[in-house]
Amino acid sequence: MSKESRFKLHIKKLEPVRDRFMFTDNRHPEKGIMSAVLGCISVTSLILTVVLTYNEGGQADLKYAAAAFVAAIFSVVGLIIGIMSRFEKDIFKLFPNIGIILNAIAVAFVVFLIVLGVIA
Repeated sequence: MSKESRFKLHIKKLEPVRDRFMFTDNRHPEKGIMSAVLGCISVTSLILTVVLTYNEGGQADLKYAAAAFVAAIFSVVGLIIGIMSRFEKDIFKLFPNIGIILNAIAVAFVVFLIVLGVIA
């Protein structure tokens, strides 16, 4: 009298997990990360400068102008570093792209503020 068990033991053979992971030699470039950080600083400081100037009734203090000037320098430097890091080999392009986009937005915003100041 042999009874068959209702529970069967399934032993799954250990298979390599290489299919689930992406092995690569790519890295995040330090220049690209620096470009993204400079872009964040530039955009944030420009937005704060405009908001604080608006709260003062449109009269920009010297400290706000200095902050905008430093942000413009940061954005130009960040844009150059981002473009340089984009041409490196074997990298992930996330941070260089973010840096280029943020710094280009900051440069365009500074140019817009200058043109708006000349017109008004």
